[in-house]
Amino acid sequence: MRFQSSRYMTRGVSTQIPIATQLRIWELIEMIPVPADYLQIFRLEGSDGVQRITHEQEEPVYRNEISFPCDNPVNAKIYVIDDETHCTMLLAEEY
Repeated sequence: MRFQSSRYMTRGVSTQIPIATQLRIWELIEMIPVPADYLQIFRLEGSDGVQRITHEQEEPVYRNEISFPCDNPVNAKIYVIDDETHCTMLLAEEY
């Protein structure tokens, strides 16, 4: 079962992504209704107090979008990778 190991984040995520958004990303991974791929992709788009997250994976194909009110919405692309010993959340540019 994927994404059950200890969870970590990079410095970029911890300094640039609000904690509420980080928690939503972990929740989206926990709720995925298909077998989870080792790589989860999140596109964050924010404006006017609303954060939109598009969650995708390649195999099996999966896509979900959510929006929620947020005091400080951000624009970013985030990867969450499960290497079977730990799960890491990182900004795409940190890959």
